[in-house]
Amino acid sequence: MIAFDGPGQGSVLLDQGIVFRPDWENVVGPVLDHVLELPGVDPARIALMGWSFGGYTAPRAATAEHRLAACVSDSGPYDLLGALRARIPRPLTRNLPHGTVLTRPVLAAALRSVLRRPSAGWSLRRNLWVHGVDDPLELLGVLADYTLAGREHLIRCPTFVCRTAGDDLTAAAPTFAARLTCPSRYVEFGPADGVTGHCEMTGRAVFHREVFDWLDEVLA
Repeated sequence: MIAFDGPGQGSVLLDQGIVFRPDWENVVGPVLDHVLELPGVDPARIALMGWSFGGYTAPRAATAEHRLAACVSDSGPYDLLGALRARIPRPLTRNLPHGTVLTRPVLAAALRSVLRRPSAGWSLRRNLWVHGVDDPLELLGVLADYTLAGREHLIRCPTFVCRTAGDDLTAAAPTFAARLTCPSRYVEFGPADGVTGHCEMTGRAVFHREVFDWLDEVLA
């Protein structure tokens, strides 16, 4: 198994100042070039797994990087702006990401208010940082590029999609799974499995059992 920091993550963000980008196939491609040079790697059995935001970046990479034998999208957003839209009062969501003459100043004021909150504003402040923007309204325009809608048919490798019941960030995961044209499996974990929270936080072992059993079948 190999793990790496991509743009907007870990040392790439902290030490190099490189922020997130939506076209993750251009991140995974060079990683695969390196992996394929390592001893003992079977080029026909390479799987890509991403969780949380990686649940978007992994399948996004699979839309164009066809050297993958399998892809796992664990608790990722199908459409990032859509996930954020669900958290904004409905009257302010008209014509997002740009808004209207009436909604834009109100939305800007609401987002600045959230930004100032010590705890509630943490996610928004972090998103500004990792995407390299200063203005919350500018962030909405950036997030519009992070979507799998209309690209599902480009994924060729078998794909595992999962979420935990009640996780609002991943509410559209069933839609994403249903629109895949490749072999796929969709799993929704919940209290009956002893699993709650984003990315199966109270039951990662349950997730691991499910996904690695699936990978055993796919990569056999």
